[in-house]
Amino acid sequence: MAAATHAPTPPGPLKRIVAASLIGTTIEWYDFFLYGSAAALVFNKLFFPESDPLVGTLLSFLTYAVGFAARPLGALVFGHYGDRLGRKKLLVLSLLMMGGATFAIGLLPTHATVGSAAPLLLTALRLVQGFALGGEWGGAVLLVSEHGDAERRGFWASWPQTGAPAGQLLATGVLSALTALLSEDAFVSWGWRIPFLLSGVLVIVGLWIRLSVDESPVFKAALAAAEERKAAAAGRVEKMPLVAVLRHHWRDVLVAMGARMAENISYYVITAFILVYATTQVGLTKQNALNAVLIGSAVHFAVIPLWGALSDRLGRRPVYLIGAVGVGLWMFPFFALIDRGTFGSLLLAVTVGLVLHGAMYAPQAAFFSEMFATRMRYSGASIGAQFSSVAAGAPAPLIATALLDDYGTSTPIALYVIAAALLTVVAVACARETRNRDLADLDDAGREAPAAPVRADA
Repeated sequence: MAAATHAPTPPGPLKRIVAASLIGTTIEWYDFFLYGSAAALVFNKLFFPESDPLVGTLLSFLTYAVGFAARPLGALVFGHYGDRLGRKKLLVLSLLMMGGATFAIGLLPTHATVGSAAPLLLTALRLVQGFALGGEWGGAVLLVSEHGDAERRGFWASWPQTGAPAGQLLATGVLSALTALLSEDAFVSWGWRIPFLLSGVLVIVGLWIRLSVDESPVFKAALAAAEERKAAAAGRVEKMPLVAVLRHHWRDVLVAMGARMAENISYYVITAFILVYATTQVGLTKQNALNAVLIGSAVHFAVIPLWGALSDRLGRRPVYLIGAVGVGLWMFPFFALIDRGTFGSLLLAVTVGLVLHGAMYAPQAAFFSEMFATRMRYSGASIGAQFSSVAAGAPAPLIATALLDDYGTSTPIALYVIAAALLTVVAVACARETRNRDLADLDDAGREAPAAPVRADA
């Protein structure tokens, strides 16, 4: 018999849930992006001072990439327990882990104090960050998706996605303010620690808000149904969520991984690698580079809900394809504008790039949520999203910096992003449209469950 149609959460409580998810993801992304910006600006000097500047930057980005390597493990662990215990408990844990690791980075001794132990400690804390973020994304977007209704799910579920530009905005804004107020020596000596230590305050605020929301009603209903099936089957144990995902949803996992390639790679080229390219290759100041990312992130934040709302009207696939094709076409103009060497051209390049990226990132939360059945949704969405990050976002700044070092030009970097865009177009073109699906009424294979037949003697 089909599950009962999910009654959406009323607007008032839904807005509180959206706010809780948004604030939590903002803090998590602030912590994660703060590391990326610091890796581009100061970590090469503080933790790898024996290398020449560009090699030091490469090593710094290598520790940055390590965080991505831990994200699939976080997706597996958090996904498993999130599908068994609920979304809320795991979101609280991920926030504590991420905030604690970031705060500890602000207290780390540098290479000048403890030698080679410094980069090792930095790498270990980066692994904790990646593990926590691997579990954060899936839970945050599912908590909103499962409270809302199909008609406006793209819009509401896009709000946790704005946590990424909001976190980038906050991280870049704090760094930009510090570089403007402090001398170069003061910033490198102690000023860089301030934004990391600030994470401790943000985590307290985030926990207070996140603990106040209710568990997803769709998950509660699915858990109750699972308990009934277990009792009826004389205590037979359910399959692990991971096993169920690989059995019923392997195609959806591959689609999600492919869909993330252009989205992930383009974002880290536009926001992290650009800090290196604009300052070392073009000769712009750190302040100009940070301010361009800062303003672009503000626009990015504003357009994501708009793209999400458009996906409710047109569908997830068309909007996603607009972003993938747009990012691919923008790459050569992107670098040509930056090479002009003015702040205005840099700002235009970054802002347009992030607007096009938003067309992929906004519908992604609803799109991935709608692919999977409830009792394996946290695992499926997290695995699809985070396993791709190892091949996409993790090496993107590293590959871009290495290409710049080898060729001295932006052309191979643009081709790298274009290749990722082509892969994403193929993946999304192969996907099924998921708009208007009822999340409470999906069978194990992610299809709409058929209605129960009407009995003649009813």
